[in-house]
Amino acid sequence: MLAALPKGRTERVIFFGTPEIAVGPLRALVAAGFAVDLVVTGVDKRRGRGSQTSPSPVKQAAIEMNLNVTHDVADALALMNKNRANNSIDTNSYLGVVVAYGHIISKDALQVLPMINIHYSLLPRWRGAAPVERALLAGDEQTGVCIMQVVEQLDAGDILSSATTPISQLDTTASLRARLGEIANPLLIDVLSNGMSSTKPQSGDIVVAAKITQVDLEIDWSKPAVVVDRQVRVGGAFTFFNDKRFKIHSLKVSSEIFISKSGNMVVVDDRVLVACGQGVVELVEVQPEGKPRISAHDWKKGARLDAQSHLGS
Repeated sequence: MLAALPKGRTERVIFFGTPEIAVGPLRALVAAGFAVDLVVTGVDKRRGRGSQTSPSPVKQAAIEMNLNVTHDVADALALMNKNRANNSIDTNSYLGVVVAYGHIISKDALQVLPMINIHYSLLPRWRGAAPVERALLAGDEQTGVCIMQVVEQLDAGDILSSATTPISQLDTTASLRARLGEIANPLLIDVLSNGMSSTKPQSGDIVVAAKITQVDLEIDWSKPAVVVDRQVRVGGAFTFFNDKRFKIHSLKVSSEIFISKSGNMVVVDDRVLVACGQGVVELVEVQPEGKPRISAHDWKKGARLDAQSHLGS
């Protein structure tokens, strides 16, 4: 049986989170005056060149705020047991707050510590690892934030609170995450301040947000221009030029019309246009393999484009 959620104001928090998107909620909890007794986060990793490791964004923020940090969920349960044995703190006042922690939380932990989670989608649509990216790739017109109870089944808990936001045709993963974070923090503070006396089960079709892979990011120029545009806005999209990997960091769906094989490039009024299965895109910022990012305008000067130039494998 799951540990019961508190009915009144939450007094003490154990926070579980790892990436940058989890830093905002952690800072919001501290700023709102909640006692964050422990932060549980992913282990230090190599995050660039070289052999040195660096802490997760959440660990770095926790250290800056002088919060206790661990990489082991067992330490959270040990803290509660210690306080229970000493009668120093009412362990029933604890709540676990989970934000993109990145690890499965055991059944044993859920039986001891009630937990809620911030999930960046309108559940049950986009349960799983990449809800923001999947909403963009699918062309969803809106998404949102759900505060839900953590249960054994992934992202299947009852909803405590939610809010929606439209997805614009200019949104990227970064801009959408930032906006969802701004929406999520007040929801979280409200839930912890006013208690969790009412919940509602998820309803609707379950859609899984699988982790983004290279298959998702390699551009298929036979797809419509709007689909290619969504891939690029997710971030990390790539294709091939002269058999070398060629990243596309930004582009525009163009109003130009020309008949050509998908992936073929033409220069029109100093702009690099690429034919898609339906429609045309204009390259804005690109990155040839082994070179820095560059505007498409500057790239074409040395690319020696001709009537045979094309993108794709």
